[in-house]
Amino acid sequence: MANYLYSILQGGVAFLFYTVLMSFLKMKENAVNPLRLTSLNHVSLLCRSLEESMNFYQKVLGFFPVRRPESLDFEGAWLFGHGIGIHLLRSTEPEKLPKKTAINSKDNHISFQCESMAAVEKKLDEMEIEYIVEGRGIKVDQIFFHDPDGFMIEICNCDSLPVVPLVGGLAQYCAKVKLHQMGQPQPQTN
Repeated sequence: MANYLYSILQGGVAFLFYTVLMSFLKMKENAVNPLRLTSLNHVSLLCRSLEESMNFYQKVLGFFPVRRPESLDFEGAWLFGHGIGIHLLRSTEPEKLPKKTAINSKDNHISFQCESMAAVEKKLDEMEIEYIVEGRGIKVDQIFFHDPDGFMIEICNCDSLPVVPLVGGLAQYCAKVKLHQMGQPQPQTN
């Protein structure tokens, strides 16, 4: 009888430990990713000319057009590539959009990873797109240029940069980072 009661007690302690552990993990999961985000979906950009911007994102960056929901009652175009969408919205006041200025790598921008910086430079030269190069010899090379509406684009070889959490965790490299390795919960499918 004592063995039977002891095994029940052990089972109860194990269940209690499991319950407390799961509660702790859920609290940690919510603290790390409170909105339970899984990825960047799209970047939405105002543009002066849908045609010119679509041409740029297709021919320079390799995006392709995708169908927009028919319920959208404004001019725009959706493109997809490299795991994210670019949503172009024709500005109703194009004269109020910021004008292209000098290329400034510290301005707002979106960045894309590339296989070969030399190939990117060669292609931009061929397309006569003005750009600047920064970071040579550090740990990352970066090329910055504008889209037709002055939005900054960066191309980099950021895979060589370590991603080091500020608190705990081991250094990883961009190409190797997985959500669960950085303390973020994996997306759940139901």
